[in-house]
Amino acid sequence: MAADLHFLGIAEASRRIRARELSPVALTRAFLDRIEALDSHLHCYLTLAREQALGEAEQAEREIAAGTWRGPMHGIPYAVKDNIETAGIRTTGNSKLLLDNIPGRDAAVIERLKRAGAVLLGKLACDEFAHGGPSDDLPWPPTRNPWNTEHMPGGSSGGSAAAVAAGLALTALGTDTGGSIRSPAGYCGVVGLKPTYGRVSRFGIIPNSFSLDTCGPIAWSVEDAALMLAAVAGHDPRDPGSIELPVPDFRAALTGDIRGLRIGVVRHFYEEDLPASPEVRANMEAALGVLARLGAEVEDVRLRPLQEYAACKMMIQLPEIYAVFEEDLQRRPESFGAIFKYRVLPGALVRGVDYVQAQRKRRQLAAEYRELMRRYDALVTSGIYGPAPKIGRFERKGKFAKPSITVAFSVTGGPAASICNGFTPSGLPYALQIAGRPFDEATVLRIAHAYEAATPWRRTRPAPQDRAQGTP
Repeated sequence: MAADLHFLGIAEASRRIRARELSPVALTRAFLDRIEALDSHLHCYLTLAREQALGEAEQAEREIAAGTWRGPMHGIPYAVKDNIETAGIRTTGNSKLLLDNIPGRDAAVIERLKRAGAVLLGKLACDEFAHGGPSDDLPWPPTRNPWNTEHMPGGSSGGSAAAVAAGLALTALGTDTGGSIRSPAGYCGVVGLKPTYGRVSRFGIIPNSFSLDTCGPIAWSVEDAALMLAAVAGHDPRDPGSIELPVPDFRAALTGDIRGLRIGVVRHFYEEDLPASPEVRANMEAALGVLARLGAEVEDVRLRPLQEYAACKMMIQLPEIYAVFEEDLQRRPESFGAIFKYRVLPGALVRGVDYVQAQRKRRQLAAEYRELMRRYDALVTSGIYGPAPKIGRFERKGKFAKPSITVAFSVTGGPAASICNGFTPSGLPYALQIAGRPFDEATVLRIAHAYEAATPWRRTRPAPQDRAQGTP
């Protein structure tokens, strides 16, 4: 059984832990052993918190043995992107600037997971400050995609998505400003959810864009993502963007029944605005057929062109991220990677009037989206334009040259999830994106769960090899 522990879902692991059929310590050791065997090749972890993880697992085991059970995350091993502060554990943002940074506090999401009794395995790789990479001039080598290690996992939460796909963590946290949870989730064939702006506190997370940043779960299954979201969501007055709303029972929404739901298909994002490959389109048609057979009412809708959302996002994000790092960019430019500087320095050239107009434009786009969503329960579009690119084929100008298909739902602010909807003949994942009304993560998860249950994609796992031993 030990060999399979890293592929248990949160729900099943939690059931066994609560029934005292599974030791949190044994589960944690299984993950630590797997990380030791595989991660020297995959490069998912920047810092492994072995001793702390075992200590937290032992505490969880003692509490459960004494009759105290904190909920579904009690004793569950997880990991977090390295732009999320962890007290006493190095937090670097994968930048030379913060190589020796050991925070004295936990981010709000870490506080919540500690209260839930979860077990922190360590800190996961990301593009530099969630914006610049992959790059060879960063402190750690780029993460590899566990489905095929010649390919990238996507960014900027690539370490989080790759770790979950490879069975190096049961679940993980990422951050998403324009697609940084959803894109790597798509490339790595896992579930990634960007919550509504304000649903999850960003206190203690290194900022990228104050107006757009979100934090959310990456998991193997929709159910696991729902459980993780429930653990970290909630109002926090320390985050000025946090919204005071009750947190629903996201797991209870996973009924499997989507009959009668109205789903709009944003087909022009991947057929007109930036045409995807025939294979991506074919996979989308198959996914839409599944949703229709499940009883949803599926019809085409149109939003603004994708490029309009991308331009709005860029004119907001660029000056905001430049403002975060301006002093260090001026005093210590050598501490940043070349790609980060290439992408951030143009923020110094954005005029105040252009930033204000972009914020006004965002309000208009968000209002149009809310009006459209009076007629629909959710929207769907492709999650990625094609399978993960090969390592070495990345161009630093990519963020400027073409828009990401995820960006519109960052600008409009509502929840959006990426889930696997098939594989290439060589075994690389494709992805479907589901977006919902603001603060209606429950419906997004409900649709994703129904699709997941009706399709075979969760039956296939990547099998990364241990180079030393040649075993998965």
